[in-house]
Amino acid sequence: MLVLGVETSCDETGVAVYDSDRGLLAHNLYSQVKLHAEYGGVVPELASRDHVRKILPMLDQVLAAADIGTADLDGIAYTAGPGLMGALMVGGAAATALGYALGIPVLGVHHMEGHLLAPMLEDNPPAFPFVALLVSGGHTQLVSVAAIGEYELLGESIDDAAGEAFDKTAKLLDLDYPGGPRLAAMAERGTIERFSFPRPMTDRPGLEFSFSGLKTFTRNLIEKHRGDDVLPDEQTMLDICAGFQEAVVDTLVIKCRRALQQTAMQRLVIAGGVSANTRLRTKLEEALAKEGAEVYYARHEFCTDNGAMIAYAGCQRLLAGEKNELVISATPRWPLDQLTQPQSQPQDAI
Repeated sequence: MLVLGVETSCDETGVAVYDSDRGLLAHNLYSQVKLHAEYGGVVPELASRDHVRKILPMLDQVLAAADIGTADLDGIAYTAGPGLMGALMVGGAAATALGYALGIPVLGVHHMEGHLLAPMLEDNPPAFPFVALLVSGGHTQLVSVAAIGEYELLGESIDDAAGEAFDKTAKLLDLDYPGGPRLAAMAERGTIERFSFPRPMTDRPGLEFSFSGLKTFTRNLIEKHRGDDVLPDEQTMLDICAGFQEAVVDTLVIKCRRALQQTAMQRLVIAGGVSANTRLRTKLEEALAKEGAEVYYARHEFCTDNGAMIAYAGCQRLLAGEKNELVISATPRWPLDQLTQPQSQPQDAI
């Protein structure tokens, strides 16, 4: 089955073509970072308008790169949520209209299921079952994954998501947007041990997360070391970044190990934008290797929002016979555990 995937949930326009026999044929991604940089964050109306401008030209580019035409497509998948309503509607409208014109099935895909299944695009994909850490600007969740659509939420953040904590802390340090990756880059040059950051909610049982207190600790630390209306010196800034990142990473590692122990599983998948963090990958690999467990993740370009993960996830469900009626589905808030398992698991799903 040849499936077109469309991702427009927030500030990236992603289009891809996935073939159930040959794998990923082509993909393209456009980031709106420069558009939103002067505002210090995503402006929903501007995001929606930019998706309108980019989506059709990118669709043509991806089809050309895959050396196919629209008539070759067997189905279309698009992100139906969670995300920004206006942005979701752009992708949903384009996919539904094209599917109707071609007479092929169209399916709205859960954005976080796309992230969760993104490692399946790699040469060494994980086998079911596994524990997944979904970690991004909007989500920090531990999920038990028995099969596609068979998800059990084990724990999640009770306040800020990890990526959100990175971004908010970056703002405290007056770093340019997007702040999270800039903070992580600065952390590589800092001294981790200089400041003693807390590891929130690791001294009690359970798999819940909380990062708002860590953000407050960091704000107080910045205030303590700043001069008259100026930020701390450069080395102190680097050391704060290093200590903050290490605290977040350690917290995630501790909870992941705990989740694997509680479920008696030996495979962990990390997915979402923060899964690209080099320090997180390194420490998870080191910690789990000691326990005989394995860590899986997507390549860096498929950690952030992208069309390839939507094309893959959509293909698996389309193969099982799922499809939308002639309606544009957009669900800004959509819990992952509301998804159901396909009536028949697709043959090529790993």
